[in-house]
Amino acid sequence: MSRLVKKSPSLCTDLPLDNSDICTKLYLLRQLLKSCFGPTGRLKQVHNNIGGHVLTTSSSSVLLPAISSSHSFINLIKTSILNHVSRFSDCGLFAAILCLSLIEQAKQSGLSCNVAIRLNKHLLGLCTGYLQQDDCGCKVKLDFCSSHNLITLACSIISSKPACVLTESEALHISKLAVQAFLLTVPCHCPGEVSLGKTVTISVEGHPVLNSAVFPGLLVEAPDVSGIDESENLRLNPLRMVLFSASLAGDLSELGDGTFDVHTGVDTDLQILDQLLELVKQVVEDEVKLFVCQKVIHPVVQQHLKSHGIIVIERLGIHLMETLTQLTGAQPVATLHTTIPAKAYGEVRDLRIIHFGSRTMLHLHPPPESSICTMIICHRNETMLSELKVVFQKTEHVLRLTLREPSALLGGGCTETHLAAYVRHKSMQEVPETLAALGCSQTELLLGVGGFCRSLESVAAALEHDGGNSLMDVTHAHHWTHPADVTKEHVDESLGFCGCGLMEGSPDQRRTYLNTNYAQFSPAPLSRDTTVQPRVLDSFTAKFNALQVAVETANLALDVRYLIQDMN
Repeated sequence: MSRLVKKSPSLCTDLPLDNSDICTKLYLLRQLLKSCFGPTGRLKQVHNNIGGHVLTTSSSSVLLPAISSSHSFINLIKTSILNHVSRFSDCGLFAAILCLSLIEQAKQSGLSCNVAIRLNKHLLGLCTGYLQQDDCGCKVKLDFCSSHNLITLACSIISSKPACVLTESEALHISKLAVQAFLLTVPCHCPGEVSLGKTVTISVEGHPVLNSAVFPGLLVEAPDVSGIDESENLRLNPLRMVLFSASLAGDLSELGDGTFDVHTGVDTDLQILDQLLELVKQVVEDEVKLFVCQKVIHPVVQQHLKSHGIIVIERLGIHLMETLTQLTGAQPVATLHTTIPAKAYGEVRDLRIIHFGSRTMLHLHPPPESSICTMIICHRNETMLSELKVVFQKTEHVLRLTLREPSALLGGGCTETHLAAYVRHKSMQEVPETLAALGCSQTELLLGVGGFCRSLESVAAALEHDGGNSLMDVTHAHHWTHPADVTKEHVDESLGFCGCGLMEGSPDQRRTYLNTNYAQFSPAPLSRDTTVQPRVLDSFTAKFNALQVAVETANLALDVRYLIQDMN
């Protein structure tokens, strides 16, 4: 009989936000994430203590999973942010920094947790209500008749990841390719319910970024195409193809589980090979020009196919099976024991061989109604290429979100400062009604509004990493950054553009430093001059959700009274 071990009692922590160890780690996490924020953010190298792969990044989707903590309270916040990133691909750092700032501001204000939570909910409602208005001063409508704002949105996301190490021209080139790939996946002339296509991403290390390109259709690895004459006409519109999901290696184990009766003197390998050659005979008779297998094809079968002028691709991999099925209309054949039905065949408009350095790929051109494309991403080394691939995929997802809500928000911190000024002004307009609805005093309201707005302003200020000063003009409430050597006396004389690029500085413009006391004002909307376009944009859908996630997660953290940890 095994020994009985007495169970240890669970560890109960009362008021986790009063725990100095938890608060210190929350502060460190906020500083860590703030230092990654924006196009001049500092890179982080992640590795374990026993060696292995070293990860260089500033992306929340890569960095947060690599951060482990023994505190469930911190993991609660991290998991909430990662859930947002998995659904919207952008604004993860924004959500995390804002959430941690709200927690810190609520703790420093001395407000009770219940009051702070009610005030945060109320102020969040002011923000979301304003952002959904047509006359919102920090929202830009996206016009799909022009690609300019889409490219600006893509470029803003790509440029905000310094680990990609891109020049301005390279960032613009990748941004244009991202928009091109996005547009290629949007079906045209499709009646009824529309389903978006897919972009397949292929990484090529050691080539210049400007060699990156987008191809309509699908590119598949085809290292052994020496028998194909590139001058040969492969465009017999259309080309018939067949796709196998079963292995054609000729192994007995591939036939499945069960018991086999083998007669004496029968060569099982030869029997299986004969069955495979029967398949070859059928596809030749059916005038198949492209033979693709997810797994391995027997060398003899390959030789027979090639001798009849059929292009052979093996080891396609499961990740491309669904895409190839969508592109060609082929139905994967899962057995070699029956004849191939006619409906299993697919069609390719034409084929072309493409060489990318030492890699040879077969370009399968799509039919006109297809919405499949392939993106070849090039970069100088593995680290930069890995980060660029992640960022490109996130950018493509953000562009898809514009179909749901064809709007964007001003970037460069201007949305945050604009919202902060709006909330300060709006919350003071209906003080008696607000106090009655929330059940708090005017002092508590002022403390809550101040903490909420300082949290928004701290996100904008986090974009500056070189010792400069963050300011806000007191007319339109846009965000401005000045070098550290500009004195307070000369702040109004310093020209330049605001964070989003819509406003140019002027000598008569009044500005105030962020996170300082200033008289509340109603931010005036900018004139809708179509000749002036913003230089930095953020995803409306992603940031709108990130704002909600940040406030709700902060409220959840403030509402936690006990942490109960099983010590067994």
